[in-house]
Amino acid sequence: MKIKEIRDLSQQELEVKIKDTEEALANIRFQHALHQLDNTGKVRLMRRDLARMLTIQKEIALGIPEMLKAKAAAREN
Repeated sequence: MKIKEIRDLSQQELEVKIKDTEEALANIRFQHALHQLDNTGKVRLMRRDLARMLTIQKEIALGIPEMLKAKAAAREN
């Protein structure tokens, strides 16, 4: 999932997506442990997607998007 797509999600949608990704990652890790996973690169991609989502969630919690908007508005004036 691309970072722009993640940023466009609402807080509730982001939380649902994080939960779904965590469950899918656990399932993929289980398949990998049982040697049933054909594409082992999926584990890496899922981890990175999850990390992106958690990073955006943390940024929202810290108010970073609002700070960036305020700085951009100050530059325009």
